[in-house]
Amino acid sequence: MSSTAARLTGFLARFPTRNVVVAGDFVGDEYLMCRTSRISREAAAALVLTYERRELRLGGGANAVANIRALGGTVEPVGVVGEDGPGGEIVELMRDLKVPTDAVLREPLVRTVVKTRVMTSSYHATKQMVLRIDRESFLAPDAELRRRLEEALLERVLRADALLVADYGYGSGEPGLVAAAIAAARMRGIPVTVDSRHRLAEFRGVSAATPNEEEVEEALGGVSIGDDQAALAAAGEQIRARLGAEAVVVTRGARGMALCEGTRPMRLIDVYGSDEVADVTGAGDTVIAAFTLALASGASYEDAALLANYAGGLVVMKRGTATVSAAELAEAVRADLG
Repeated sequence: MSSTAARLTGFLARFPTRNVVVAGDFVGDEYLMCRTSRISREAAAALVLTYERRELRLGGGANAVANIRALGGTVEPVGVVGEDGPGGEIVELMRDLKVPTDAVLREPLVRTVVKTRVMTSSYHATKQMVLRIDRESFLAPDAELRRRLEEALLERVLRADALLVADYGYGSGEPGLVAAAIAAARMRGIPVTVDSRHRLAEFRGVSAATPNEEEVEEALGGVSIGDDQAALAAAGEQIRARLGAEAVVVTRGARGMALCEGTRPMRLIDVYGSDEVADVTGAGDTVIAAFTLALASGASYEDAALLANYAGGLVVMKRGTATVSAAELAEAVRADLG
């Protein structure tokens, strides 16, 4: 085994001893599995689908929770779901993973966010998504709910090895709500990572962030990066400086990742795996889960990014919201690096 492979798999061996707090938006990823029957007579462009079954998977920040567990780490989620059917299912799915749910608060006036994907195919063919319906709800916590969330988060951060913030814009991971926990984590010297859909620049004081290129462009007011590596390096450094972070990992889809660490030159990491991508749903959650666990296990930002890149390359080969196991990750490292 090469020295790099030995070093990376050594971090994987520490994952079961690491505890990560995940704060943010917990989403239900719903899949309606159907079979295409015919074209409707009522509308020429409308398919008639025969319903087969329904699946609900952990999505958003809850998918990061599932990925940390799949990688062998322990995890404590903090967030809000509704006192509705999907909220109950999210809690039960977490419990099935042996994840404590006492800080997943269920509120009667909150509607759980659900993203429904209608999947269909003809007989014996691979199902494809033909429609997605988002049932969104934006949390505006009152003073009491905010206090409960902040207290639950602070209590858990004081015994954690890392804090991961998954901000999908629905309110449970908004910057003001997690600011005290971020400060407490940094005082303890544990890593704080953030993945934010639309408010990346507001998360001051984190250790690292894992935005995609589009999120970087939005955070910088609409700059265009494209294939310009100099523009990519400048944008990554600007985001890193604005956050006061030590590192920023920019995910670039089929072009891999870019690691920006201030005074060090930008490191480009080629994408791992085949270009025959099955599904990119939730890949960012897998990336930040592996990245955070690696940092909590003592990895450098570069080694953590390498492990995250392997994890991301593996998960996009799976259909639907999915996870990657530590065994899969170790095998990928050994196969690629020898």
